[in-house]
Amino acid sequence: MTQNWLNALFGLPRPYKRLLQLFADSVLIAFSFALAMLLRLETPAFLIDWHFWAALLTMLPVSLAVFIKLGFYRAVIRYMSTRALFTIVAGVAASGAVLGLLLYAFAPPIPAAVPFIYALIAFCTVGGVRAALRALYLRTQSRLKTRVIIYGAGQSGRQLLVSLMQGPDYAPVAFVDDARELHGTQIAGLMVFAPARLERLIADYGAKVVLLAMPSASRATRAAILQQLENLPVRVQTIPGMADLVGGRARISEVREVTVEDLLGRDPVPPDPQLMGATIGAKSVLVTGAGGSIGSELCRQILRHDPHTLVLLELSEYALYRVEQELRALCVAEGRATRIVPLLGSVRDGDRVAALLHQFGVQTIYHAAAYKHVPLVEQNIVAGVTNNVFGTLTLGRAAVAAGVESVILVSTDKAVRPTNVMGASKRMAELIFQALAAGPGRTRFSMVRFGNVLGSSGSVIPLFREQIAAGGPVTVTHPQIERYFMTIAEAAQLVIQAGAMAQGGDVFVLDMGRPVKIADLARRMVRLSGFNPVIHDPAGGRPVPRGHDTIPVVFTRLRPGEKLTEELLIGANVTTTRHPRIMTATESSLDWGGLAPLLDRLAEACRADDIPAIRDIFAAAPTGYTPAEEIADLTWARPADAAPQAPGTAAAVRKAEAAAPVPGRRDPSAVMGGAGS
Repeated sequence: MTQNWLNALFGLPRPYKRLLQLFADSVLIAFSFALAMLLRLETPAFLIDWHFWAALLTMLPVSLAVFIKLGFYRAVIRYMSTRALFTIVAGVAASGAVLGLLLYAFAPPIPAAVPFIYALIAFCTVGGVRAALRALYLRTQSRLKTRVIIYGAGQSGRQLLVSLMQGPDYAPVAFVDDARELHGTQIAGLMVFAPARLERLIADYGAKVVLLAMPSASRATRAAILQQLENLPVRVQTIPGMADLVGGRARISEVREVTVEDLLGRDPVPPDPQLMGATIGAKSVLVTGAGGSIGSELCRQILRHDPHTLVLLELSEYALYRVEQELRALCVAEGRATRIVPLLGSVRDGDRVAALLHQFGVQTIYHAAAYKHVPLVEQNIVAGVTNNVFGTLTLGRAAVAAGVESVILVSTDKAVRPTNVMGASKRMAELIFQALAAGPGRTRFSMVRFGNVLGSSGSVIPLFREQIAAGGPVTVTHPQIERYFMTIAEAAQLVIQAGAMAQGGDVFVLDMGRPVKIADLARRMVRLSGFNPVIHDPAGGRPVPRGHDTIPVVFTRLRPGEKLTEELLIGANVTTTRHPRIMTATESSLDWGGLAPLLDRLAEACRADDIPAIRDIFAAAPTGYTPAEEIADLTWARPADAAPQAPGTAAAVRKAEAAAPVPGRRDPSAVMGGAGS
């Protein structure tokens, strides 16, 4: 009932609310004046004295005019602050002064002490009614809000408290902070407690959420706090980081989910400005695969070091459009004069690649274009090999011919002892760059090998978030599967810095920290979302458990070509560099005379759609490739268990074309960048 009339009251149009306040203040001023007279004279006889009514009718409009002038009726009662309190004091004092002047000017039979008594009573009535309405509104609203405990009683926590109290979603009930000197103190009426009291506070206050208000804390510190919180029956959320707050990209009231970067607790090493700008500043730079996760972040990092021209090569029209718009907006916002050149095309198109390298005078290339999703490449082997291997070969040859200074290949940990075609194709791409580096020409070729990046396309983290938001189940391929992780921003910075240190033929390996068990990561994300993870193995034949406060974690199976663990090094020969998180590895390689025949055979196998031959060639090359399972390619017909290929099938058409080339058709080896010439 109270909630209904309060909502109706606060929902009135502003002009009506101002009229209502004017009426209420008129009644309160008259009541305060009458009560002051009664307290001083101790008799109500003044009510029939015309002097009392004359003074009231003179003082009332003047007092209301003063209130209007001071902005009494511009303030919103539910958002009243200490500044409004001073306004009320000033308004009531002015009203009392008006009454005093009337007594001095006309000397009516009213005691001199009445103006002072009146001012005290008017402050209590005029200010008290407003404070009571605000308190009643906040109290009724807090019952509808989610009760939260703020972890961090510093400046950010206090600003967050003010924002949440005025917002519609959260009702802060207590502070928690590690600083012992704050324990037992109060901030805006909320007590500050030690973290050890959290479990009891959650039970006593019925809190459902803990908000981390520590934007400047290191990731290691935040990870340690999250580890303490993850077993508590609450959802854990956070406010934006200090960089976003200072940069104006977020407000302190924007509550967010805990990031995986916080869970991993890995603090990035500040980039070396000299290395970051060495191959970029005032140069023409090309990024292939510019619209992808790594490619687009490379573009953002490159732009901050003022290249003369930034050429974006991307096969996807939509991805190219998005990254171009973002980069142009960054140029405007940061006042940069870099020329942005968006180009649609593929690294497999040798003529187009050669033309753009010459036309834009490209000096540095970051080659991020590749098919990287392991199961998809395993199911589309010819497309994956054609793009990852022969696209790299085409780009590398064009770079040598154009006299490009430096080419950096974005590689992967899956290139180390690969069990899948994607990893084998990336290792073959490394071999191509190693062979080109040893050949004639002044172009420096190097490779940078690292593991998974957080938030990339195909990453498991966004998938987990979607599954948790949908109530589960959260799917993990295997209980023991592990992966290395780093942020996209850190990976891009390290790729740029590694490329600046290249001498030619270098294989750089990034320090990824310790591998993370995906099942453990899934469980932690479920707990920090306020649910209990329940492990479910479908092999047991039991139904997936459901509950309002539980989310099942279901183990499915390893996908085609997937490994339980990934590695970053083939051998043990690794040396440090000037950067603490970049190492160089000495890996096996082939000269061009040994690699060219393998590439010729691989090109022929791709044209013939001969999947077993492709796998055999990878196994024969120094890639360390060992297939983990049977062929999973979706267009390959197994001779033992499949019907003969119909004349119109895609595989049959490709094989027929390879066997009997059409006169006048362009040589397919040129399209794929065949190695024979």
